[in-house]
Amino acid sequence: MKGANDTLDRLAETREKGDFSGLVGLEKTFAFNLSGHVLHTIFWENLSPEGGDRPDGELAAAIDEHFGSFDAFSKQLSSATATVQGSGWGVLAWEHAYYLQYRNVRPDYVRKLWSLVSWADVTRRFTEVRGK
Repeated sequence: MKGANDTLDRLAETREKGDFSGLVGLEKTFAFNLSGHVLHTIFWENLSPEGGDRPDGELAAAIDEHFGSFDAFSKQLSSATATVQGSGWGVLAWEHAYYLQYRNVRPDYVRKLWSLVSWADVTRRFTEVRGK
């Protein structure tokens, strides 16, 4: 969050000076830092040692409707996540700190994630968004 806050300060200085020549770079820096904060927050709330298995109810039905099956969903998300170049995200979840334990064997890390997904938290978020 420090990076986002520092960038907000720099944006304020830009406005005060009226010099917007660096605005595009500051906007990109702000988006990068803020999205990193948001995605890390979601990431940690979406994992649990008691996670894994599969969702049920409306979330399971939505996955079946849009992906055909849970297996097709997990295969597509795992493939998308495992093939991200450099650091990046495969949302439902992605965390670059995997490298400390898994090194460059990203697919092993992605397989492990499926046993940690907190479907209760994912379902809560899904239900919340559907209600809006």
